[in-house]
Amino acid sequence: MKISEFTDDQSDQVIALWEKCGLTRSWNNPEKDIARKNSDQNGKFLIGQIDGLLMASIMIGYDGHRGSINFLAVDPDYARTGYGKILMAEAERFLLSVGCPKINFCVRTDNAKVIEFYQQLGYAIEPVHLLGKRLIKDD
Repeated sequence: MKISEFTDDQSDQVIALWEKCGLTRSWNNPEKDIARKNSDQNGKFLIGQIDGLLMASIMIGYDGHRGSINFLAVDPDYARTGYGKILMAEAERFLLSVGCPKINFCVRTDNAKVIEFYQQLGYAIEPVHLLGKRLIKDD
């Protein structure tokens, strides 16, 4: 897998990947998610390709206190091949390079397979509540 920075001409491919992986939600506009990430200078947006086929993505954020991960996606045709672990290792390397002491991110509580994936990488479910408030409604 070749890892590189996302470019705007890959938006349709990334959105198709997210849809194939079941990551899109009706209340989040993926085009707006991509545009918002592209305006952020405190992280990275990486994609993975095999033979020119975009088959993985990860958004990495850092706010000066904690790192975050969003839209880690690996095409189901490449599941259980280690590509997700490779992307997470790349995210951790980047976050360490900018002095990030800890990573926090969200996984839906009903997604046992993904929770198990992260636990195998050393992540733990923490005793916190996730609070949210929508400031901008994506139509």
